[in-house]
Amino acid sequence: MYITCLDLEGVLVPEIWIAFAEASGIPELKRTTRDEPDYDKLMNWRLGILKEHGLGLKEIQETIAKIDPIPGAKEFLDELRSIGQVIIISDTFSQFAGPLMKKLGYPTIFCNELIVADDGEITGFKMRCPQSKLTTVKALQSIGYDTIASGDSHNDLGMIYASKAGFLFKSTDQIKADNPDLEAFETYDELLAAIKKAMD
Repeated sequence: MYITCLDLEGVLVPEIWIAFAEASGIPELKRTTRDEPDYDKLMNWRLGILKEHGLGLKEIQETIAKIDPIPGAKEFLDELRSIGQVIIISDTFSQFAGPLMKKLGYPTIFCNELIVADDGEITGFKMRCPQSKLTTVKALQSIGYDTIASGDSHNDLGMIYASKAGFLFKSTDQIKADNPDLEAFETYDELLAAIKKAMD
């Protein structure tokens, strides 16, 4: 019994923070988990920049409303869900993910929560559990599932290596060079074929 575990940003939808960096004109916000392995450090740094510029949840959600899935992502996900269970495991937040899940046909997503003040200021964040992607994959394995995992960033490597099969997808040259033992794909057709093969 297999469950495929997919990252969200960079794999199925564009990076939310990069889109917001462009919309807000704040280039520092383009920094993502591809650049910074320490997620707590990255998020606290982002929240500091938002506070400095007086930006809150509303402004980010306005940008997210304009984001569409990566071309081919929904079709890939539909095909994958027709042959097995799929869970999106993301370090994003439920307040960000909602509109994107609608555009992807409401797949199951495990993600985190923002702490938002009444005035819309994002004052903090609550992670679901430590090392959420790796922890989730191990929990699925503990109840009898074999996992197949794919992602693009540093924070995906734990779940990829812990799974029966794991693949990099649309990753950086540096991450690919640092993990030469992992197969790396650029197209949904390639990734789908690899996942199907792993299920055989």
